[in-house]
Amino acid sequence: MNLFRHFERAVAAAVDALAAEGALPQGLDTTAISVEPPRDPGHGDVTTNAAMVLARPAKRKPRDLAEALAGRLAELDAVDRVEVAGPGFINLGLAPGFWYARLRDVLAAGPSYGDSALGAGRPVNVEFVSANPTGPLHVGHGRGAVVGDALAALLAKAGWRVTREYYVNDAGGQVDGMARSIHFRYLIAVGARTQADFDRARSAGELQYAGDYLQNVADAIREEDGARWVDAPEADWLPVFRHRGVAVMLADIMASLDRLGIRFDVVASERALVDRGDVLEVIEALRQAGHIYTGVLEPPKGKLPDDWEPRPQTLFRATAFGDDTDRPLQKSDGSWTYFASDIAYHRDKFRRGFATMIDVWGADHGGYVKRMQASVKAITGGAGDLDVKLCQMVNLLDRGQPVKMSKRAGTYVTLDEVVERVGRDVFRFMMLTRKNDAQLDFDFAKVTEQTKDNPVFYVQYAHARCCSVIRHAAAELGDAVVADSALESADLAKLTDEGELAIIKTIAQWPRVVENAATAHEPHRIAYYLQDLASAFHLLWTRGKDDTELRFVTVADKPLTQARLALVRGVQLVVASGLAVFGVRPVEELR
Repeated sequence: MNLFRHFERAVAAAVDALAAEGALPQGLDTTAISVEPPRDPGHGDVTTNAAMVLARPAKRKPRDLAEALAGRLAELDAVDRVEVAGPGFINLGLAPGFWYARLRDVLAAGPSYGDSALGAGRPVNVEFVSANPTGPLHVGHGRGAVVGDALAALLAKAGWRVTREYYVNDAGGQVDGMARSIHFRYLIAVGARTQADFDRARSAGELQYAGDYLQNVADAIREEDGARWVDAPEADWLPVFRHRGVAVMLADIMASLDRLGIRFDVVASERALVDRGDVLEVIEALRQAGHIYTGVLEPPKGKLPDDWEPRPQTLFRATAFGDDTDRPLQKSDGSWTYFASDIAYHRDKFRRGFATMIDVWGADHGGYVKRMQASVKAITGGAGDLDVKLCQMVNLLDRGQPVKMSKRAGTYVTLDEVVERVGRDVFRFMMLTRKNDAQLDFDFAKVTEQTKDNPVFYVQYAHARCCSVIRHAAAELGDAVVADSALESADLAKLTDEGELAIIKTIAQWPRVVENAATAHEPHRIAYYLQDLASAFHLLWTRGKDDTELRFVTVADKPLTQARLALVRGVQLVVASGLAVFGVRPVEELR
């Protein structure tokens, strides 16, 4: 139960009741009313701006309308006290019994607590990673992978029907560049070139990809084909080396993602899209709709790129759909731009039933966002919506010092190296501790230390402590005391300490956090929430260490112990539920 949506309905019902009595006009729009927790807990548990939103259409003073609504809301069983504050805010204090009922909701629902029907089964496509299949994934790819996977899990928990998708860019110049690099290594492997030749070519910038990871591909081709490709023209060997290189690199990428616990429902191929004519088809559709013309672009502001020329081009009218400038679709050699392929790809998504699309990209693609959103509007007649989540870079550190690049990749630290060093769960959680568009410092020393300053440890420790308390209670009082049926029937009215009630109130926020984070497409909100819940639980545990009357297990008072164990179980379930969204396994013991 999202308690704030519950009170939104209660406020709307109060408005309708006043309207039925003639105290307010009929048919007032209550959709703009907000009901949320007050910034200062001293002002109560729930606050609403209903009176200020409705004052003008109701032709009433906000304060007077607030008093009238407060009188109605005071009649609710859940409400303990009501006050009108400031220009017309209505603050509600809720009765302890209401909060005890929310804890029982958690115990009854178990791990599914927080599940929502908000998405109503609507389909949403979340495309993430989609790294070029030209080399190993680096830690920046890993951040996008975790953000996309967690967002997909969050949307599923909130009731959307989610498809996780990976788009393979296997039809452009970059995969051709990789194929040529593999071919050079192949020539060395068969004795037709030397390592010195390779070093000279790399120094001269003739090789687009120089990492050692390509050697295995070259060796495999030599073993299978011998010297077959030494004197063959590029037109013959390039498709072969490209195909084999993409296959190996994509398998390597998927293996790295599998180690992170990430799998995809759909793997889409750009080459397949091109080969079946989708790009030509979408260009023609845009032309027929009048969204394409031949023109000369204004020179870009600032320093001109070396390849810019004032020539007539095939342009998409992106400015008609919110972009800053129109965008070229065709290169000077007649081939289509990446943008043209991407338009065709997103139309393909829409045709597959995804009016809502979410793409997770690296921050270096920030200049590409407006044109893609404009193209989605154009090709779907405004029925499609594209949200792009940009992931900023990750600064890899060790005790504050930058981490050196990988020997295998040649230019960066690979994702596999980082995950092998810190573990899947630590990596996943840490990637979600900041908003996706904020830079993130990942210090190997800090993310593995067992202190409260390490958020993944702090949250995992809360879950482990819950498990420890329950094990201790079972050892002292028997397994029957900690059975789910016993906890669900516990006398929760014995939970009277302000710290205990504060935890219940935090637990009860979980459904709202899920819905708000899903609506905003911001999974990092879950990390913030889990840290707040862990903090409240650790604080109560510490108080119990100093004050024996607050301890979770009191052998001489079984009813009180069961009530407190119900609270502990509630914390355990919600922490596990939040970690599940992150794809992080909760621990029962910390070593």
